[in-house]
Amino acid sequence: MTESLVVGVDAGATSTRVAVHALDGTRVGYARAGAGNPTAHGLGKAVANVAAALGEALGTHDGRRVVASLTGVAGHVAEMVPELAKVWAGHGIGEGPRYMGDTPIAYAAGSPEPDGSLLLSGTGAVAARIVDFRLDAIADGLGWLLGDEGSGFWIGRQAVKEVVGALDRGAPPTGALAELVVEHFLGEERPAVPRAVADRIVRLAQADHMRLAALSSLVSQAAEAGDEAALKVTREAAERLVATLGRVHVSGPVVLAGSVLTSEGPVRQAVVKLLADKNVTTAGDAAGAAAWLAARDLLPEADAKALHAAFTAVSP
Repeated sequence: MTESLVVGVDAGATSTRVAVHALDGTRVGYARAGAGNPTAHGLGKAVANVAAALGEALGTHDGRRVVASLTGVAGHVAEMVPELAKVWAGHGIGEGPRYMGDTPIAYAAGSPEPDGSLLLSGTGAVAARIVDFRLDAIADGLGWLLGDEGSGFWIGRQAVKEVVGALDRGAPPTGALAELVVEHFLGEERPAVPRAVADRIVRLAQADHMRLAALSSLVSQAAEAGDEAALKVTREAAERLVATLGRVHVSGPVVLAGSVLTSEGPVRQAVVKLLADKNVTTAGDAAGAAAWLAARDLLPEADAKALHAAFTAVSP
């Protein structure tokens, strides 16, 4: 059994991870490469990044030992399936990977139970009900412009709105949150008039809206320092995330995923407190979860559950 290998791929919008495991859960290879989302980055680039990570993760292992594999992709493009099959064949792997969305894999990274819910907050935010490790219902995940409430982007935007609103009313930037926001956008070169500071921040945010998402960790930092405006934002983020979850959750574990909810901080703490009556777990390694799902069909159910932690352990 341990001679056979399984491969799991987590192809996301910012990076691709590939995990190679023996059927006893031992991780024998792991690699990272660039973004693997074909919708956001194009089919060619996505396939090339998956191929690079697969080659590095396999290393000297014979591809003919791979008996199952699964690729989780953010951004479904049907044309990626035959392209990945070619990559797999190039390594001597007899069959191309099973292809599925990244949401069920994010859930599987936190629980071996087939039915439950995922609550994810990273740059974006989404909640999903999972049945037999398949997506059954989804809430939010509508993107930074019209949705993703409680996400890193939403947190950053709310924080800037708080600060810009105060500047617009003529108040100089005071408090931990205001200072961090102004520093993030302007550094030490700041206009003397509060309204001029606000105008410059607005122009910079409009020129590159992803700068708002980068503020999420600074908002947490200010909240931990006791800043009232930051605490308000993080509390509301947690409340909105839990409300989104409430639209899909029926029973089973709730898996927290995404950087906002897997990192210790005020949003995670508030969410866990609001979900005190639920069985809450935290997602581990998604590529390992994909490998576990690939292996699951080859193992007795009890063995698969027992090996879940080994497959999904976070890679150093």
